[in-house]
Amino acid sequence: MNYKKTYVPHNGYTPLCTIGECSLKNLEFGIIELTNGQNLTFETGDREVAFVILGGKASFRANGKDFGTLGVRRNVFENPKAECFYAPRRSTVEIHSPWNVKIAVCATPVDQDSEPQAIRQADVRVSRLGVKPWERDTSFIVDGSTNARKLTVGEAYITPGNWAGFPPHKHDVDAMPAEGVLEEIYYFLFDPQQGFGVQCLYTSDGEIDEAYRVKNDELVEFPRGYHTTVGAPGYNTYFLWLMAGDHQGFYRSNDPEHAWVGAVENLIKKQ
Repeated sequence: MNYKKTYVPHNGYTPLCTIGECSLKNLEFGIIELTNGQNLTFETGDREVAFVILGGKASFRANGKDFGTLGVRRNVFENPKAECFYAPRRSTVEIHSPWNVKIAVCATPVDQDSEPQAIRQADVRVSRLGVKPWERDTSFIVDGSTNARKLTVGEAYITPGNWAGFPPHKHDVDAMPAEGVLEEIYYFLFDPQQGFGVQCLYTSDGEIDEAYRVKNDELVEFPRGYHTTVGAPGYNTYFLWLMAGDHQGFYRSNDPEHAWVGAVENLIKKQ
């Protein structure tokens, strides 16, 4: 199976991963692009949905309530803190673009009600993870501190030529609290745009063993297996990451063959 997909820029809403039509059972993903003055209505159905503003501005209304205008950057490389609108299931979301806007639509089925929420820059935290040459800045936009019930969403910026998510890790076995079952998607952008990275996805039994060259506006689905990423030297590598499954949060295990790298990281940080 090919776990990589490519987004071709398009006005309106473009679904890219739909449950029943992709490898995932708990995650859906798409992109909204609107121009100056354009409107779009989105029905969440039985999904909770995070609308992450990648670039531009948009105003949001949900079930008749106005949540104001969100979006503080022209593109993802201008600022590492996104703004986002969270909508629970059974919501009618009205989106208006006063300019141009590109929005990542992250969704998962839920069986609980919640409340809509405008997530501002002040609500987003950023951490530097790893050390060179496996260093990146990671933001946390949607998690257990928000109104979301299952979604966890953030952004990662890889130091040029570095790896991210190393040692390779997975979250496909119910062994809580050490590891939980969580599906994931990475959606990539690069600066300059002709940049690329390599996304690895593999299982210990070799059933899955993929290394994708990922370019601008491409994504990779992780239904299971270990995964790790590397960005090309000279290029800023960005990916939006979204997770959903049986548990909300980070419950993962490292590939035991490479777990020793984590000890090296701790030693470097102590120096």
